[in-house]
Amino acid sequence: MSQSRHHAAAPPLEREDSGTFSLGKMITAKPGKTPIQVLHEYGMKTKNIPVYECERSDVQIHVPTFTFRVTVGDITCTGEGTSKKLAKHRAAEAAINILKANASICFAVPDPLMPDPSKQPKNQLNPIGSLQELAIHHGWRLPEYTLSQEGGPAHKREYTTICRLESFMETGKGASKKQAKRNAAEKFLAKFSNISPENHISLTNVVGHSLGCTWHSLRNSPGEKINLLKRSLLSIPNTDYIQLLSEIAKEQGFNITYLDIEELSANGQYQCLAELSTSPITVCHGSGISCGNAQSDAAHNALQYLKIIAERK
Repeated sequence: MSQSRHHAAAPPLEREDSGTFSLGKMITAKPGKTPIQVLHEYGMKTKNIPVYECERSDVQIHVPTFTFRVTVGDITCTGEGTSKKLAKHRAAEAAINILKANASICFAVPDPLMPDPSKQPKNQLNPIGSLQELAIHHGWRLPEYTLSQEGGPAHKREYTTICRLESFMETGKGASKKQAKRNAAEKFLAKFSNISPENHISLTNVVGHSLGCTWHSLRNSPGEKINLLKRSLLSIPNTDYIQLLSEIAKEQGFNITYLDIEELSANGQYQCLAELSTSPITVCHGSGISCGNAQSDAAHNALQYLKIIAERK
């Protein structure tokens, strides 16, 4: 939080009749500038250009740390941050605070790079980084992100990303690859919202001990959809196989991800892979005269495979 100080007995920086510069007037006349900008303008007018030097750069850890030193006239200050820019801003701010203490001025230097995290909108936080730090803290393997699907018209693209953490998986969708990753990470974080940072616990204690949809659970499931699949011939014209597979997935507790393959098949058809988050994971191939037909064929093949597995004793 920025502070305002006033030292009534201190002399002004410069006399106005000598044509020199007032730091207080410059800041109050141009509010909203960053500490680097404020200090640079001060240096230009007093012929003491700030000089920045990197004292330390530690990028080998999961959260990089930089330390910069700034020298302006007889003043030398340091600042630390997770980026070079942030470290330089903090060094500049420290120097300005010293100049403020020595001047008969009353002003506040804004710090736009250091907002209060509790006041930030949720969508401005970094769920990807938060999930990685959580995994490191609890000793889990780092999250892995895979772009599984990309579709939609050129002006309205939609991306689907799979986030895998240990043996668990979440999917996220968004108008950009980054947004899809953020959404997938947010789904995991939502499950971990009640974890105390001090507790080191197994991931299965959070997400659950269940392995999800297994071949054993399919064979013994009383679910209406899976039992209907056992009796189905899967050859009725105009059947919506994508919808049917989606209904079974919802009933049995697994996710479906369609991956459109860019290369055409040997006979010039579109190709697609349907990945089911069963245990073990199931991947089925499909092809057709369009992307939609290829997805439908992949769903059809996945249903045939599930039907075979579910009927085994």
